[in-house]
Amino acid sequence: QDPSEALARIIREAAQRGGALLIPAFAVGRTQTLIWMIHELEKAGKIPRLPAFLDSPMAGKVSDITCRHAGDLDADMRKAMDQGECPICSRRFTFVETPDQSKALNRREGPFIVIAGSGMATGGRILHHLEQRLPDPKTTVLFAGFQAAGIRGRSLQEGAPHLKMHGRWIPVKGKVETLDGLSAHADRDEILRWLKGFAKPPRQTWVVHGEPESSEALASAIRERLGWEALVARDGQRVPLE
Repeated sequence: QDPSEALARIIREAAQRGGALLIPAFAVGRTQTLIWMIHELEKAGKIPRLPAFLDSPMAGKVSDITCRHAGDLDADMRKAMDQGECPICSRRFTFVETPDQSKALNRREGPFIVIAGSGMATGGRILHHLEQRLPDPKTTVLFAGFQAAGIRGRSLQEGAPHLKMHGRWIPVKGKVETLDGLSAHADRDEILRWLKGFAKPPRQTWVVHGEPESSEALASAIRERLGWEALVARDGQRVPLE
């Protein structure tokens, strides 16, 4: 399903339930993409205009930098900014700066949207929102990025009935959604195409990022298609550079 259409459905359903829509998001790139998508969906009349909050000082600073460098953005974004309509720094999203302002959102009644770090719910301001809102069946949690095995985000995706935060177990009564199709990482074929452009292959290629099964598959593809020496790095492994 198209990510934009999926996001529209999730926001509409979250609004109908009347609770908070919590989006753990990476501060660089993913947050700005989500703000843009929400802006475009609102303009198209595909979602209701909900109060929206960006609860990440780092993401706020990145968004500000993005807005000040419109020349580096795509044509749609430049056009919007030329018309004086910047969707990223728009006041449609309230930038939450202080910890007290962040905690004040816990007293707010829904429906509304909160984008906060961290993207995998391993820390940051999203945790106190989850702690406060997960026991409420009206809450929606939306993951818009990869969730590594063994962390809170993956546990929620896999249907954990309870989540441990700040030393206590929190019941999970809200709905958990995943938005696919927004990955900023190259896939296997894109990585192989990039490697083929090397004038000279490296003496040894290491796959260092990814799930074990996917990493092994990529290393195997590099060996078979390029004829290179390729291995998956092990945790704690030492490799001499000489």
